Amino acid sequence: MLVEVLMSCMHTQDMELIKKSNIQSNCLMINQGDIDDYAESFSDGHKYRMISTRERGLSKSRNMAIKHCEGDIGLVCDDDEVFDDDMVDKINDAYAKYDVDIICFRFRNQPSRLKQVPQLLNKWTVLRISSWQISFKVEKIRENGLSFDEYMGAGSGNGAGEEVKFLRDCLKKGLKIYYVPVDIGVVNNDYYESGKSDSSQWFKGFDEKFFYQRGMVNRYMLGLPVSLFYALYYTIVKRNMYKKYISPWNSFKYTIKGIIDNDIVRQKKEGERK
Repeated sequence: MLVEVLMSCMHTQDMELIKKSNIQSNCLMINQGDIDDYAESFSDGHKYRMISTRERGLSKSRNMAIKHCEGDIGLVCDDDEVFDDDMVDKINDAYAKYDVDIICFRFRNQPSRLKQVPQLLNKWTVLRISSWQISFKVEKIRENGLSFDEYMGAGSGNGAGEEVKFLRDCLKKGLKIYYVPVDIGVVNNDYYESGKSDSSQWFKGFDEKFFYQRGMVNRYMLGLPVSLFYALYYTIVKRNMYKKYISPWNSFKYTIKGIIDNDIVRQKKEGERK
């Protein structure tokens, strides 16, 4: 099957990121910037394309990539990953072995909370998946009308979590999602360890806004009862990760405020009325 990397980036002037990411397959770049443009090139038998757009929002970028993907398998990608030389072989081997619609892989410098065995994922275990792990059969996504929720993700003003919502929507449509603990590269992103990031478009540190948005997103995805439980769980279990920047009490308080405000639902209702 033809694998195509679907890269989301911003303000990129050329296709040099493809080389820096060691992408040895077809690649479609969605470049959000100040112009609308299209470019393509060929190298070593691979087709590289870049769609430049004035649109903003990571979910919009992902959806544009799905719409214009020419591959059989789409691999979600940002601009901070470096792939192994044999990434395509690993992906094709996995799809040949497992009769599933979506396969999530592993990056060797990103610890996973999943058991390190091949496994089907459910609506709870997909909470442990990050966007850079996701590959999918493109036609299965299209024929089921699936897309990333544009009320979520960088640029939406509502924080992250769009990849989890996408996977849970896929499960609702009956698609099978598998986790295969095979490394396909590394991620050059340490903002969770540092508590801040100069490059991240959404994560600016463990502050009040982060926890407010976390509560808002969890209420939107999980519903009221589960989001309340998850707020308590995160406050207690993850406190060593964030307590240097905010107290557990304040993290919990702002998470609950986000849950109660339920702002994404309000935004959707207002958008539907327009």
